[in-house]
Amino acid sequence: MKIAILSRNKTLYSTRRLVEAGEQRGHSVEVVDYLRCCMSIASHKPKIIYSGKQLELFDAIIPRIGASHTEYGTAVVRQFETMGVYCMSGSVAIAKSRNKLRCLQILARKGIGLPVTSFAHSPKDIDSVIEAVGGPPLVIKVLEGTQGIGVILAESHQAARSTIEAFRGTNVPILVQEYIREAEGADIRCFVIGDKVMAAMKRQGAPGEFRSNIHQGGQGSLIKLTPEERSTAVRAAKAVGLKVAGVDLLRSNHGSCVMEVNSSPGLEAIEGVTGIDIASKIVEYIEKSQGLKTDSNTNKSGELIAVAV
Repeated sequence: MKIAILSRNKTLYSTRRLVEAGEQRGHSVEVVDYLRCCMSIASHKPKIIYSGKQLELFDAIIPRIGASHTEYGTAVVRQFETMGVYCMSGSVAIAKSRNKLRCLQILARKGIGLPVTSFAHSPKDIDSVIEAVGGPPLVIKVLEGTQGIGVILAESHQAARSTIEAFRGTNVPILVQEYIREAEGADIRCFVIGDKVMAAMKRQGAPGEFRSNIHQGGQGSLIKLTPEERSTAVRAAKAVGLKVAGVDLLRSNHGSCVMEVNSSPGLEAIEGVTGIDIASKIVEYIEKSQGLKTDSNTNKSGELIAVAV
């Protein structure tokens, strides 16, 4: 197959690993900077111009769309969809996952466990928002932040009110959530591919830090999931429409709570902690989705090859 990885930086760990995994399995893999894609939108011959030349048609794409470029990135994914190219993550699913409010509402409709969350537009309703999540301590999140950026723990009513007022004063939309104290600054990253959790790790926040994100100094370690946690992670990914997702869970007194569903989960930390070759499992999933299967034969380099069924 010819596979394109939509990524702005070919040197990033996750991008490099996906290239390596695809090539090791006998595929042609190209990294495409989606911000350099110019779209020609037409009913009969839609196409993409890349670096001044028409982009050759790929069999599949793996979107790695950055949070700061979600709108244009998803437009590029939609263009590939219009052209009939298999997209590992669809444009609608990526957009759903990136908007925290929309994502939580989708999960709530499916009956998936969540931290109690509140959202309002008017500054006059700040007290109502705080009361809706049971009061402080509470967590305030910007609507489209990632990697723990724009997440604040407010430990008093006044701190919560001041923080919310500051965000609303600059027209930054935010969510307010209950603080799951019993999680003790830890969460679980579940890496879902298809209908299975392929790997999982516990992320523990640095001393004095309630955010467990690796980018914020958190540490990853092995963890054994409960059947409920596995089911919750898979259901969350499916509800949003993602075939490959990082689902972040909290262990609370009332069961598993989904914090976030990530459409471009990083590979470095979870591969390092678990020792599982996630990149190859992603490529294998695409092969199966495209009607390919792994042959027991190898090429001249001793690498596995994929053959048509």
